[in-house]
Amino acid sequence: MIIYLHGFNSSPQSGKAQYLKQYLQARGRGGEFACPQLPHWPDLAVAVIEAEMARREKITLVGSSLGGFYATWLAERHGARAVLINPAIDPHVGLRAYLEPQQGCYGGESYALSEEHLRQWERLLVTRVHPERYLLLVETGDEVLDYRVAVKKYQGARQVVVQGGDHALASFPEHIPLILEFAGMD
Repeated sequence: MIIYLHGFNSSPQSGKAQYLKQYLQARGRGGEFACPQLPHWPDLAVAVIEAEMARREKITLVGSSLGGFYATWLAERHGARAVLINPAIDPHVGLRAYLEPQQGCYGGESYALSEEHLRQWERLLVTRVHPERYLLLVETGDEVLDYRVAVKKYQGARQVVVQGGDHALASFPEHIPLILEFAGMD
């Protein structure tokens, strides 16, 4: 079972979520995919993901950007496996510059990013990981996050570092077989 966790201000309608969902559906495995809409409040987002996890068995989290941050916290808390796609490492620092009104992509809710968001992310920060739980997918051309920070944090994990690309992980489709192998779904 894959639970896909979208990024900051994104939604289950994101390109990668839809691509992975359609890939699995085309192979008769659509029932092994879930992608909940994550609330903008970090504590609520984690509660939504944990509720989804409680309904499933043999879970692999696939988290993109901020979803990768949540996947890390949940993998460490629950002993789960996680595929991280250009993951956010410290959103309580990186998103400070965005303390202003926000509009979710794909018609999502409007809200004001606040200091309380930053405090909640800081409480979810994982400083030491069990690298065997992770598959890290990053591209060196990520214009939003420094891929080298993720490579260092997840040292010892299975890592795929692609030259070029972008924050959306332009090479995503070619990694799906590896994601499914890591999830034990190949």
